[in-house]
Amino acid sequence: MGIVIAIDGPAGSGKGTITKLVAEKLGIVNIDTGAMYRCVALDCLNKNVMPEELDKIAQILEHIDIQLLREGEKQIVLLNGQDVSKEIRTERVDAAVAKYAAIKIVRDKITPIQQKMGDDRNIIMEGRDIGTIVFPNADVKIFLDCSIEERAKRRYKQNTERGLNTPYEEILSSLIERNKLETEREVAPLVKAEDAILVDSSKLNIQEVTDRVLKIIEEELNRKGKKI
Repeated sequence: MGIVIAIDGPAGSGKGTITKLVAEKLGIVNIDTGAMYRCVALDCLNKNVMPEELDKIAQILEHIDIQLLREGEKQIVLLNGQDVSKEIRTERVDAAVAKYAAIKIVRDKITPIQQKMGDDRNIIMEGRDIGTIVFPNADVKIFLDCSIEERAKRRYKQNTERGLNTPYEEILSSLIERNKLETEREVAPLVKAEDAILVDSSKLNIQEVTDRVLKIIEEELNRKGKKI
């Protein structure tokens, strides 16, 4: 197994951006596990399969094909051979993904795929349960947190840049509901691993968070006598 760096945290905490920047700096593979659960949600939504329809979800999971590819600096997400990189980031999927991700059979399908990605290469993987469930023995574990108000502001800015005009209050309400679902679900809840290092990005800019995460990685790997 290569070196595994786990970045966990709630929606809107900046995990995706920071993980991408750190991966580029270290020259390692960046894996966005949230994209995989978004693919499951999108496939179910497109087939009008609701979260409570477990038999139908099981059928979808039996045939689903998810690929995370790199084209230069861009991550391309393929669902059953189709590029859904933009579609999985829509408000429709945003509102539904936490419900599908909380289903045991979904996590039982996706977790082994994620674990296999760390078999023979150095990776940085971000998600909700990377340091607790997917890679409990990760070389470095970081929990990236942020106030929910700041997370809502960031999501509002992202949406505006994508041409989406969702009101701030609606985004905040959605994040509060999603946070409740993710932290209280029975299967793989969002929780800081005991040995994860907390980074609160509420009052930090992107460069400051990136620098702090890089320093933690360097210190943790040095302490364990490892290097990338």
